[in-house]
Amino acid sequence: MSASTAVLAILAALFLGAMIPGPSFVIVARNAIGLSRSDGLATALGMGVGGIFFGSIALAGLYTVLQAVEWLYIGLKIAGGAYLVFVASKIWRGAGHAIAMDKEFDARPANPRRSFWMGLTTQLSNPKTAIWYGSIFAALLPQHPPVWCYFLLPPLVFAVECGWYTVVALGFSSRGPREMYLRARKWIDRIAAGAIAALGLRLILTAPKAGI
Repeated sequence: MSASTAVLAILAALFLGAMIPGPSFVIVARNAIGLSRSDGLATALGMGVGGIFFGSIALAGLYTVLQAVEWLYIGLKIAGGAYLVFVASKIWRGAGHAIAMDKEFDARPANPRRSFWMGLTTQLSNPKTAIWYGSIFAALLPQHPPVWCYFLLPPLVFAVECGWYTVVALGFSSRGPREMYLRARKWIDRIAAGAIAALGLRLILTAPKAGI
């Protein structure tokens, strides 16, 4: 896999992961619903900044470790693939469950600055996000990526995270799109789960053939 293809695959995997409703999704959605559109957008910005942090840490750590320990590259590809399959199974099982929205959350006045920090801290405090980034980067990034990857990936990660949650904020700040998503959520989640599982299986099956 070329470096450019790997970058596109990483961004696609991160986008699929961001689409799955979790703590970040709920925070952005309920800020947009209960406070204001600007609060939802500020929360989305915080999620994007958190994505830059996780992406940069993954890039910095992987280069040194994988360069020194070649067998770890294959091991991380297998572990990353297994984790993706596990995540996909949880997404599939939870696709029919309702998303819990805190109706008491709308009592506070709008405050975009506070919403930004809420988004950032929610992103940074979620250990599953760190594991997700580590798995994706370890599984897909070449062992010796070109220098441009280190400069291009962080802003692209920000664009994916912030871009998706901006869509969420805009959608959930109006009634129609919110109701449409909730009606179609079961199938959206299951399609995403299938794609993530396929990616995980591919990583496991191709790991022994990985170039070192």
